[in-house]
Formats: sequence, structure tokens, C-alpha cells
Amino acid sequence: MQPGFTVPSWPGYARPMAGAGTGSGTPRRGRPVDARRGYQLAIVVLVGALLAVWFYARNAGERERALAKADFISEAEDVTEQLQRHLLAYELTTLGGVPLFASVEWPTQAQWQAYVTGLRIGERSLGVLGLGYAAYLTPLELADLQRRQQAGGDGLYEVRPRGVREHYGPVVYLGPQHPETSAAIGYDMYSEPVRRAAMDAAINVGGVRLSAPVVLLRDQSGEGQPGLLMFAPVYQGGELPVSLSARRAAARGWVYVPFRAGELVAHALEPVQRGVRLRIVDAGEGGAPVYEDPDFERIAAMGRAFAYVDEQEVYGRRWRLEFAAPPLPLAGLGLSAQQGTLAIGVVLSLLLFAVIWVLARTQFRAERLADRMSESWRRSEVRFRAAMEYSAIGKALLDHADRIVEANPSLGNILGLPPHALQGRLFDSWFADVSPIPLPERGALTAVVRATRELRRADGERRHVQLTYAPVPGEIGSDVARLVQVEDVTDRIRAEARVRELNRTLEARVAERTRELERANRELETFAYSVSHDLRAPLRSIEGFGRILEERFGEALDDTGRDHLARIRAAAARMDGLIEALLAMSRLSRAELRHAPLDLSAMAAEIVADLRQAEPEREVEVTVHPGMRAHGDADLVRNLLQNLIGNAWKFTGEREDARIEVGSEAHPDGGAVCFVRDNGAGFSPEYVSKLFRPFQRLHSQEEFPGHGVGLASVKRVVERHGGQVWAEGSPGKGACFRFRLPDAPPEPGRP
Repeated sequence: MQPGFTVPSWPGYARPMAGAGTGSGTPRRGRPVDARRGYQLAIVVLVGALLAVWFYARNAGERERALAKADFISEAEDVTEQLQRHLLAYELTTLGGVPLFASVEWPTQAQWQAYVTGLRIGERSLGVLGLGYAAYLTPLELADLQRRQQAGGDGLYEVRPRGVREHYGPVVYLGPQHPETSAAIGYDMYSEPVRRAAMDAAINVGGVRLSAPVVLLRDQSGEGQPGLLMFAPVYQGGELPVSLSARRAAARGWVYVPFRAGELVAHALEPVQRGVRLRIVDAGEGGAPVYEDPDFERIAAMGRAFAYVDEQEVYGRRWRLEFAAPPLPLAGLGLSAQQGTLAIGVVLSLLLFAVIWVLARTQFRAERLADRMSESWRRSEVRFRAAMEYSAIGKALLDHADRIVEANPSLGNILGLPPHALQGRLFDSWFADVSPIPLPERGALTAVVRATRELRRADGERRHVQLTYAPVPGEIGSDVARLVQVEDVTDRIRAEARVRELNRTLEARVAERTRELERANRELETFAYSVSHDLRAPLRSIEGFGRILEERFGEALDDTGRDHLARIRAAAARMDGLIEALLAMSRLSRAELRHAPLDLSAMAAEIVADLRQAEPEREVEVTVHPGMRAHGDADLVRNLLQNLIGNAWKFTGEREDARIEVGSEAHPDGGAVCFVRDNGAGFSPEYVSKLFRPFQRLHSQEEFPGHGVGLASVKRVVERHGGQVWAEGSPGKGACFRFRLPDAPPEPGRP
């Protein structure tokens, strides 16, 4: 268990006590009761009055009820202990996923699912619904996560509910994989107040925390049992920060376990043959019910029914466990007037024998309980001694004057002396700072006190240590008052100092990178102007002199010369077109986005009308679906549609039954996907990766003229809007280009 994670105090967990002996002796064994004494006693009181008979009967009944109630309370405590053990298994399952983020910067979906599969959650009968990870993100970090998920091939990662918040806690991973767990991916648990309270508490205290009852996502129909979530915080670097602010800053997310309260009780109490009925209530705000047996109310309402209430601190929540059991029937004893003295004596003898047997049985159980408590006390002492001896953190027991009574080897290593040499030394004498820890008055320490001080070793070296004082309730007259834990944090303090120094230079580095980016943008603009003016001037000269040569001396040239001259002019024109296309693609990358609602159907219809006007002789069947809408920059989206529809128009030029369809369809992840489909030349699927690269052409210039930058421009426009574009095709059967654009305005603060 990691430092800082504490197990709640439950009945049955003994606490180590200073001064407790380790040799409590072997458990005593119950001594059998001589049954003959009961018969002798029955003969002695045979002549007792009927009133005595009823008196003894009544006492026997009361004793039986007392024993039944003791059994009832013992069974209730067994139920409590079983629940605690099962929750501890949940805690260990949750904490087991935390080191994965210390060993891997960001585990992949496959790594997480492999880890969850290795846990065999379903085979271990834990009752948990899965093991997940929720990230603690700012809006910028959420955008990075979405890009990383998309780049990793996981598709578009959407967060629910939508909206701009200061922090997010979306579910990133949840295993094992099946439709119910997949539906939770992307849900922002930090947006829901009950879950958020538990998540904040886990980060603040650095330990596992349990939520109040909630409705799990898979139980949204309202018919499910109350659900609970257990959160374990994940910090940057895997280490637990000291201060609250540092924990908030270093928090990366939570490993969590969702489960239903009913399944927790069913799996935890499966090995227990219980006759008690249980109800669990979260005693926090409002007293929300956690679990209730079906017939609890009926049993609790019975007359003389047994009832027991136990309140426990459970991972930051206060649970009230209410137990109920039906009353035992008390046998009434009726005496007939016709019965003789012998019958009364027999009845009295049997009654007294039963009473004596019950008393003997009670004594045996009491002795057995005492033996069990003594053994538990001895084992608790052994565990405490082992924790002291083998702990990697220095520990010492102090008396009321703060002198060392006992120290473990780790403390000796920290101070540079063997443990026996530390006994009797004043603990404060080892510190270089003169101000002692402000502890309460003698013997009045009732809570944990923490502080960081500078320690001076026996060899003179100075180290920084973190001290944790805790009260140790010893026996009456014991000289042990408190336990102190000494942890060497020198390396951590030095590392924090280096981090602070690096942070001071961060702003300067960011400003320098910003200036470099601005210079690069200015150089790019200068290059664009150079291409536009300096490179075009020679091309204009070539084309102009070629035209003059053709006009003035065309008749003097033979057919070969005129063909060469035509090729020179055509090449100059293609070069000018390539330069214009390159500049247009550069402007697409640098133009500022102006988002507005767009009617894609109207845009497509206008583009088709322009193409028909340019080539009125062509007969092309064009279908444009109505109602296609999106949000984006009008000029850039028009350029996108012009390239896609223009390509479809061009590559269907050799077909008499040319067909072009512009429409939209539903996407499996939600939203709409627009497409431009044609029955033209098509392309081979093996070249689909080259389609969106600049100047990559799959057809010759003679077959289909062009510059090879149209689809590259399409990809840049779609990516600038945060969308996707992909293509499908087959040679001679046409092609289909699909793209996704946002159907709502972008969130504030995002491009």
C-alpha cells in the first residue's frame, strides 16, 4: 500500500499498543461442565414452590435472549468485517492500476485492456463492474488528448456532457471491453457534483475515496441498484505531493472502480450464512440509502426484534449499518394441577439442568472469546513490532518528555547510529533548527501532527526530514506517549528547488519561441511574394516572346518548329498555373478562420451551375441533397466543394452517362458525413495514401489536365476545421470522397 493511503478503522482490526507483551501465553481451552451437578441441584430444589419454577424459567428465557442478542451482534460484526475485507480488495484493485501511470507516460488502450484482463475481475467474484481511468484535464489538455486519440487511430474522442468547464474528468479507459463499458468512454464524471466531490477528496487527501450513492451510466433507466465509485488519485511522477496545492497541481487523473451496492453485499457475504437483515445508509448530506435487504422493514417492525446500529468511516464517507433479526420465541411453561410432585420435580430438574447447561455454555463461549481477544492482541503486537523492525522509514517510540524509548534500524541509518545507542536520547537534540514542533501539552496529543525539519546526523551531515507524530495509547502507567515517523526528504526538496528554478526560465523560453515563430511566418510571407512576383516575371517573358514569335515568324517555321513553340508556351502556362496553385494552397494554411453557419446544399448547387455554364455541351446528371449544413469559414469551405465537385466533373468527362451525387449520411459515432460521389475514372485503392499529397497525380496530364494540389487543399481546409476527409474508389467505377465538418460553433478559446 502506498504511503498516505489509509485503511478505515473497522471493528476487528486491532491497533498496536505500546507496552503490550508478546508472550500472552497459549489460548486457554474451555473446561467441560459436569452435568451431574445439575441433577443434584434439581433434586435439592425439588420441593421448591411453583413460583420458583416460574422464576427460573423466566431467568432462563432472559439468558437465552441475551445470548441470542450476543450472537446477533457477533454476526453483525462478522458481516461488517466481510464488507470491509471486500472493500479492501476493491481498494487494492484500484491502487494496482496507479503504478501503471508511473511506469508508462500515457498507457495505450491496448495496454490498459491487457492489464485489466490480467486482473481476471470476473473470475475473482469481486462484484466490480470494471476498472477504469479518468483523466484530470484543462480545456487545452483535453484538446491534446483528443488529438492524441485521433492520431493513435482511436477515432474522434468526444466528451459528454458538452460545454466549457475549468476542468474535466472524462473516462478515457474502462475495461473489460463490452458495449456497456464502451458507452461510458468520454463521460465527464467531474461535471457531476456527487462524483466530483469524491474525486476532489481523493486528490486532496492523496488517498482512496468513495463516492456517495449515484446512478451508474448503465443504470440510467432508473430501475438499477444504487451505484458507488471508488477513486484512487494518480499524480505526475507517481509520487504523493506533500501539500494540498502541490497535489492539485500534480494530479493527472483517477483510477476508479464502479460497482453496485447490492453486488458488493452479495459477493462479500456469499460465504456467510447470515440470519440478520442489513440496511446501509450514507449518513452524509440527506442520508442517502446505499443498500437494503428486501424484508428489512418487515423484520425491524416485529415486536422484540433484535436491532443493532454501527457507524463506520468508509474511505471518506460515513456509513450507518443497521441490522435487524426476528425475535426468538420464548417457551412458556404451563403446569397442570393434575400433575403430581414427581412430575413437578422432573420438570424442575430438567429446567435447572437446562439452566446450568446454558450457564456452562455461556462460560465456555466467554472463555473462548477472551482467548480470541488475547490472541488478537498478541498478533497485533507482533505485527506492530514487525512494522517497526522492517520499515524502510525511520520510526521511534517517545515518552512524555520526548525521549526515545525504542527505535528501528531505519532511524538508526538516518541518524548514523545503531538503534540501541538512541535510547534515552532527547529526540529534539538531533535537529539543527532550534524551534521545536508545537506539540500539545504533556500526554494531550490526540491527532496526527506533521512537520518538516532540518536534521543533523552524528557525522555532522545535515538532511531534511519529514516528521509525523501520532498518539500511541499505551497501558496505564506506560512511559510511551507517541510514535514519530522520520522520512528523509532531502532529495525531494532539492528536486523541487530545481523545478522552481526551471519554471523561472520557462517564460523566457516561451517568449523566444514565439519570436522565432513570428520570424518564420514573416519569412514565409516574403517567400510567397517572391514566388508571386519574381518567378512569374520570367514566365511572362517566355510566354510573351513565344506569342510574338508565333505571330510574326510562325509562317517561316515548319510544322516541327511550330510544335516546339506551342510546347514552350504550354509549359510556361502550366508553370504559371502551378505557381498560382501553390500560392493558393499557402493562403489556405495562413488565412484566418471566420466561423459562420453554412448551407452546403446551396453552395454545391451554385458550383454545379458554374460548371454547366462553362461547359454547356456536357450532359451530366447531378444530384444535390437538400438540408446539408455545417459551421465553418465560407470561403475555405467553398474552395473545398469547388475542388471535390470540379474533380468529379473532370473525371466523368469520358462517360456518356456521367453521374455526380453530393449529399450527407449519418456517421456511426454521431453527426453527419458529407460526400461527393461520381462514376468517373476512379482510382486504385492501393494509391489512396497519395491522393491528398501536393503534386501527386494518378493520371497523366494528357488524360486529365490539372496541377495536383486540389485534394491537398481539400485536406488542409478540413483539418483546419478539425474534421476528417477520406476517399474510396475503384478503377473505371468512380470515386467517393467523404468529409466531416463541425455542426456547431467551436468552443471559446479554441481555433
